[in-house]
Amino acid sequence: MQEILILVDKNDTPCGTQEKLAAHLLPQRHRAFSVFIFNDQGETLIQRRALGKYHSPGLWANSCCGHPRPGEDVKEAARRRLNEELGFSCDLTPLTKVCYTLKLEKDLWELEFTHVFKGLYQGDFTPTPEEVMETQWMSPKNLREDVLHHPSAYARWFRLYILKHYGVLFLHKGRAA
Repeated sequence: MQEILILVDKNDTPCGTQEKLAAHLLPQRHRAFSVFIFNDQGETLIQRRALGKYHSPGLWANSCCGHPRPGEDVKEAARRRLNEELGFSCDLTPLTKVCYTLKLEKDLWELEFTHVFKGLYQGDFTPTPEEVMETQWMSPKNLREDVLHHPSAYARWFRLYILKHYGVLFLHKGRAA
């Protein structure tokens, strides 16, 4: 099935639609979301992207990310995709919005206006193998250290989140999530 993305301006105002691959080749700014799931110990769930993904295969990334469909609420899209990738759903709370442009491999680009959410989940789950090859819970501190020491193991957007937006993502009321 062809995935259609919502094109947006710098203020996240919709201004058209485009097929997913075309939007990543041109590039065109489009609406996206990223989800960070935490457990009761304050660790965040990271996933290693499946090798069949069209970009960033085999790299570690945040719990879940994707794009809302035209007419779909961003938060509901994030919940949908969380279930599609990891096999569970939970309440999500908005954290921030981040707009970035990143050059990827294969002449692909990320030019995204991203809505970032957090959620709390404690339980078993079964990732979809076509989407996720491995998962791991990590403390924010250990994750940041690993990203600094092994940046090539992580997706470009995830490195940006960890290195530039760490405080917003992981520090809540003066302490780690």
